[in-house]
Amino acid sequence: MQNKPSGITKFRKVIWNYYRAHGRHTLSWRRTRDPYRILVSEIMLQQTQVERVLKFCPRFVKTFPNFLTLARAPLKSILKCWQGMGYNRRVVALKVVTEFHGRLPHDVEVLRSLPGIGQATAGAIAAFAYNLPVVFIETNIRRTYIHHFFTREHTPSSRLPLFRGRTIGDQEILKFVKLTLDRKNPREWYWALMDYGAMLGKIERDNPNRRSSAYRRQPKFEGSRRQLRGEVLRLLLKKKNVSKAALKEFSAVLPELLQEGFIRESKGKYRLV
Repeated sequence: MQNKPSGITKFRKVIWNYYRAHGRHTLSWRRTRDPYRILVSEIMLQQTQVERVLKFCPRFVKTFPNFLTLARAPLKSILKCWQGMGYNRRVVALKVVTEFHGRLPHDVEVLRSLPGIGQATAGAIAAFAYNLPVVFIETNIRRTYIHHFFTREHTPSSRLPLFRGRTIGDQEILKFVKLTLDRKNPREWYWALMDYGAMLGKIERDNPNRRSSAYRRQPKFEGSRRQLRGEVLRLLLKKKNVSKAALKEFSAVLPELLQEGFIRESKGKYRLV
């Protein structure tokens, strides 16, 4: 592990210099300190490209500008506004936060207890909404650290981790995240790391994240359960009630939609909650 102060100082300089020159400073969710808007953006950014979120986020927060508005809105209205974003389970995560009476928790472990919020999203919310020096990792951050601190080459004098076919675990990467964290300005530091990683994703022929044990290929959408779930919800957004017979081809996903609280069944007909 390269933990000499000079190596860390050089890394920080590279990241900060890139961010100052090329950072995505105009992203709407970076121009607010409103915990609600930051929460919405972070939930949307899960498995969704920034360009798509830029399109949908302003419309969503205009329709539901705060926790109270979202709490009072029926699920059908929220889903209708969410159409086109995909991964509809994320709507449940947003809805559940209203249980905290419109106050987004600071504590990462409390945030992680909410549906649809994992370690990365909880850490991002704590850092971006409250500027807390938490340690977390997500796709672009992971790419940045693998690129700088894990190499394919090895010499006897090198103290960098050796990669020869093995995968790199997040626990290894998190050591560097903690070591390099700017505790005075974690909010912008994480933005800088993400922007640098996003840049690497566009120019690197060999995606550094392929060396990560957390790397997973995006599954095909066509024919997936995700596609079936989306079709059911779209049908129920158009019609108040749909018979079980009409949803026969979607029978595989109906039980999970019932269990997750998206739909209800009564007398052989289904409707949105």
